[in-house]
Formats: sequence, structure tokens, C-alpha cells
Amino acid sequence: MTTPMRRAGEPPLEPSSPTRWVEPGPLWAGGVATAVVAALIALAGILIARWIFTIPILAPRQDGAWGNVSTGMYVLSAAGAALVATAIMHLLLLTTPRPQVFFGWIIGLATLVAVVYPFSTSAPLEQKAATAVVNLVLGIAIGTLLNGVAGRAVRRRRPRGGYEPSPPPYPPPSRTPGDQYR
Repeated sequence: MTTPMRRAGEPPLEPSSPTRWVEPGPLWAGGVATAVVAALIALAGILIARWIFTIPILAPRQDGAWGNVSTGMYVLSAAGAALVATAIMHLLLLTTPRPQVFFGWIIGLATLVAVVYPFSTSAPLEQKAATAVVNLVLGIAIGTLLNGVAGRAVRRRRPRGGYEPSPPPYPPPSRTPGDQYR
């Protein structure tokens, strides 16, 4: 028995197939865009903390506004966290019912850990608080952006058999002889 081929992005052809499927292209494009946003949020958070509030988050103040390598690592870590979150969302979309609910809990708890963790260090309280605020904004941004992206990357198939669309609320317009040439 042969199975008909389908193009990428089309729903599965078997009647027993699931009624939803994931388009990985839009999901990962949104994940990369989220990673860029997360990196910029991290950089903006560090610069705001250092320039406006003169609170060093990751590097001593004498390293300047851009800090040392740890600033770059923080920015890259934020982008990496967004990509890891995209992979988690993709896995959840493929395997679980109500994947966005589970993703919300995972991101929420990961954000909580990221917010609380700076308080376990020996840094001054203002540095702990500034880092916690930046981590909170990062977690909220990653979670909300990827939830929105996932909503657009999931496609649903209409049920077959037994479903009949309702008739239009008004009769279709009558055709005039001139309409055939438009």
C-alpha cells in the first residue's frame, strides 16, 4: 500500500492523524526573534542599571558601561535561554495536551529561580535586586513572546465527515452578463 506524498506544512493525510500539527519554521523563526529580544533586554537592563542607577550587575563599575566579558556572557545566556525555551515549547507542542499551560508553568518556575538566585550570592543587596529585576523582565518577555509564537505555529485540521458548514446568511448576488469578464 502506498501513502500519498504531502508538501511541507500540510496536515497529515491519514484520517486517524491528530487534528493539530506544528509548523517548525514559524516556531523557530519566532524563537530566534525572541532570542534577539532577550539579548537586547539583557543589554538594556545592564546599561540602565549601570548608567542610571550606577549599580553594577555583573562587572565592577570601573570596567565601563559595557563591562567585561561577563556582560557579553549574560547577553548570550539570555539569548540561549530563549532558544532553549523554544526547544521546550516545540517538544511540548509535539507531545502534550495543552502545551502552552505546561510551558507557562515551566517558564514561570524557571523565572522564579532566576529571580531568587542572585539573593544567594554575597553581592550587595542593590546588585542582587537589580539582577533579579532584569531576570524577571527576561522571563516575562521570553514566556509571553514564545506563547504567542506557539499559538501561530500550531495548525488545526477541520474535522471530516458529519461537519457541514452553515449556509451563508444571505443568498449570493446574482450574476449579470458583464460579470463573466471580470
